[in-house]
Amino acid sequence: MPRKSRIDAPGALHHIIFRGIERRKIFYDDADRDAFVTRLGRILIDTHTDCFAWALMPNHAHLLLRTGLTPIATVMRRLLTGYAVQFNRRHRRHGHIFQNRYKSILCQKDPYLKELVRYIHLNPLRARLVPDYKSLNGFVYGGHCALAGKCQNDWQNTQYILSLFGEKASEARRLYVKFVEKGIIEGKRPDLVGGGLIRSLGGWSAAKALRKAKEHIKGDERILGDGNFVQEVLESCLQQFERRYHHQGKGHDLDWLTGQVATLLNLEQDVVTRPGRYPDTVEARSVLCYWAVRELGLSTVELAGRLGISQPTASQSVKRGEKIVRDKNLKVPK
Repeated sequence: MPRKSRIDAPGALHHIIFRGIERRKIFYDDADRDAFVTRLGRILIDTHTDCFAWALMPNHAHLLLRTGLTPIATVMRRLLTGYAVQFNRRHRRHGHIFQNRYKSILCQKDPYLKELVRYIHLNPLRARLVPDYKSLNGFVYGGHCALAGKCQNDWQNTQYILSLFGEKASEARRLYVKFVEKGIIEGKRPDLVGGGLIRSLGGWSAAKALRKAKEHIKGDERILGDGNFVQEVLESCLQQFERRYHHQGKGHDLDWLTGQVATLLNLEQDVVTRPGRYPDTVEARSVLCYWAVRELGLSTVELAGRLGISQPTASQSVKRGEKIVRDKNLKVPK
């Protein structure tokens, strides 16, 4: 059976898990872990991707990320490929280090965000990488340390998570630490990492109850959320696919879209793609980048190469273009 494509969109919350091939170690020592964390932080800042939780284990890792303007697939490709090259060079080895492709679960923010942060940050304690909960506060290879106020990661979005626990930072930290500690007795949480429909429903008991009532709920292995959330996500993905299929069928490419943007904004076509930060060029290029990503499915890396700009500039253009399109109520050409 062919594997299903990943589901993603700006603002989407992803629980990502990747493992070493044959469950081998992907981090041999602190030097490996430091190299990974440095790379992770740099890529998250470059791509404007939020990280809410993370934990490095000897043979696998967890990340809780919110998509910015760069697709999660691009973020993870840069992260894992770059780390694998560095890891192999350092340890004088060849071949793959990761098992298959990483697992990515699109998650419904409410009520799962806080639960996922707690689950991910308790992983080092469950795996006995630290002896007790107090020691977890000082474990620097996981996001709990920063949320507890014991270390700092400029690339980790601690402010958003703490805001879920209180307005004042000190009180929010206290409540967060207490919340995580309460989760220790729950042990492993298979409902948060597997099971598709059963996970989305809240367990087998809930599934059986709905079966008896002859209710049919939409489920998907790639999604963690209630039936309505799953249905909305899948419908949105279908609409996105249909738009891109339409453009592909018509032979629409970046050159075609450039001409359409020029016509729409009453500009010469070369103004849209000329180098420099002329106001009319910045506006047109931003609209072009946004529609190229949303409608044609191009990545910001591809756009950067085609337009002769950096990848971060392309990402910023996409974000700016979304606002311009919304504020001016521009419609993408058919």
